[in-house]
Amino acid sequence: MTVDTQTAPATTPNVPLQRQRIAPSVIAGKIGRKVLSAIFVVWAAATITFLIQTLLPGDRATLLLNQQTGQVQERTPEELAPINEAFGFDQPVLVQYWDFLTGLLRGDLGTSYVLYQPVTTVIGDQLVPTVVLTITAMAIAWVLASVSLVLTARRTPWVSKLFSGVEAAAAALPQYWLGIILLVVFALTFGLFPVVGGSGIHGLVLPALTLGIPLAGYLAQVMRTEFDRTMDQPFVLTARSRGLTDGNVRIRHVLRHSLLPGLSLTGWAVGAQFSAAVIAENVFSRPGLGRVLVTAVNGRDLPVVCGIVMLVALIYVIINLVTDTAYILVDPRLKEAV
Repeated sequence: MTVDTQTAPATTPNVPLQRQRIAPSVIAGKIGRKVLSAIFVVWAAATITFLIQTLLPGDRATLLLNQQTGQVQERTPEELAPINEAFGFDQPVLVQYWDFLTGLLRGDLGTSYVLYQPVTTVIGDQLVPTVVLTITAMAIAWVLASVSLVLTARRTPWVSKLFSGVEAAAAALPQYWLGIILLVVFALTFGLFPVVGGSGIHGLVLPALTLGIPLAGYLAQVMRTEFDRTMDQPFVLTARSRGLTDGNVRIRHVLRHSLLPGLSLTGWAVGAQFSAAVIAENVFSRPGLGRVLVTAVNGRDLPVVCGIVMLVALIYVIINLVTDTAYILVDPRLKEAV
């Protein structure tokens, strides 16, 4: 996501962020474009998920019947007719597509081929653990990245280079490998955390660190350049001349400016965290959408797989809209516009 240059002129070396009045028509146009973009993303995700279900090789009714009986064999039209009628497989593709889209508008994601329950029920039963894990991992990532910047950016050259290298290494860590290392060291060796599952905060720490540490490295790398550049701004010298300590200047003024590049990646990061939750939930045997997705893929339960894809796409869209609002809150140049 980029900030519209009409609504948020770039910060210059000599001018700190200042409030600016923006024409209502500009704001309305900006919001309208974002809403249309969000609708298009959701529609595209819905269309792709429908095509996945209809165009993959194999007959869906035969697959369902084979799963019910546990036998893989050819089926007669008489055997397949009840299933085709029940799930609408006997309808033309365009009719199925329309029914699929209208069902989505009603919150109907279809019926699980394996569990014979509404997909919304299957996902809803496991959504909360994944949301909690994702939010916790995001919070850990932002705290680690912010602390790293405040304590190490623009210090002595060797300190800045050392921690910049640490951040780059953290960003490159494979999450599956990191999860296993954390499990072996802190659960098996020291016994500080549960090896399998675990409830409450105690069982959440290692999975959240598995997701949060690589993201923290990435966020810190993205924001470090802006942090260094902001340290050279004249208003930083003005703040120091008013008697503010170095820590206050870094936290209250410099860090605020450096958050903007990180906020622009939040929408992507949330989607990435939901995807990475598959890894963490399987490594640590936690309940959640990750395990549901793996089970659905192994069982070729396409409605559940597509339902999770739709959910992630919807979350991605919502978080991006929230990120745009956060941009306005962080950047005082845009506050007068809302």
